[in-house]
Amino acid sequence: MEVAPDPSLPAAKGGIEVLLADVGSIVVQEVPHLLRLFEVFAQEARFGRAWLDKSLRHVGRGEAILEIGGGMLLLSCQLAKEGYAVTALEPLSEGFSHFSALQDIVMRYAQTRGIAPAILQVPVEQLKADSAFALVFSINVMEHVGDVSAAMSNAVRALKPGAQYRFVCPNYLFPYESHFEIPTLFSKRLTGLLLGRWIRRSPKVVDAAGVWKSLNWITVPQVLRIARSLPGCTVRLDRAMFRVALERAVYDKEFSARRAPWVRLAAKVLVGLGLHRTTELLPPHVQPIIDCTMTRSPHIACQAA
Repeated sequence: MEVAPDPSLPAAKGGIEVLLADVGSIVVQEVPHLLRLFEVFAQEARFGRAWLDKSLRHVGRGEAILEIGGGMLLLSCQLAKEGYAVTALEPLSEGFSHFSALQDIVMRYAQTRGIAPAILQVPVEQLKADSAFALVFSINVMEHVGDVSAAMSNAVRALKPGAQYRFVCPNYLFPYESHFEIPTLFSKRLTGLLLGRWIRRSPKVVDAAGVWKSLNWITVPQVLRIARSLPGCTVRLDRAMFRVALERAVYDKEFSARRAPWVRLAAKVLVGLGLHRTTELLPPHVQPIIDCTMTRSPHIACQAA
């Protein structure tokens, strides 16, 4: 089935290609064995910048932004390049130590050009900030935090009144684990018991044991329960991310290459028939991806967990 390109797919914003090309050339020269890893996260930075574009429309240049879980720091550096005052909270945790060499390259590049974000090397559960940021965001981080309630509470408390915390992560009510591309079986413990051999030997993940240990099995009901318990906080769940993920599995070559053959085939069929658009009708509880926006009230103080 032939599928024509879809112009509705998100495109990278903010001129990020220059930064990615410059850093990529350094990676080729200094650590060519990490080029494939860099390419993966470069593509995620492109997509992250496009995903964030809607939220940035409400943030003026020069205002303070916090990225929780900056990873390789490509997106944080790009936002700093665009004129935002960026802080990246990035403590390396289990399963992610392979970032360090690439982080060093990115930061050296950014420092020579005056676009390096400020770095906080603490877990989000230990974040001490009150009314400091015009936007807080995280991409595929909330499924790895040790205490989801404390993480969400501290992120919202760090917002200026009226500002937003937006995050995207898997929803573990949906029976699929996206890091390892395996079906989930009711709980992390049962899934680990029955599929442990595949998990430990997974070619999809650099540090399989560390990544698996870090997963907290976050769900939509859990997110809603925590968000609604925070005084002065409203919550909204976007239903478009499942559709976008299916489109990426067809049109985004880098993203598609990291998907299992059955995922690519299913996506191609659904997108080719136009059925992927009907996924936006599904309730957030049964969607595989959480795209959550939490807004701090301009009038009511938020409290830490």
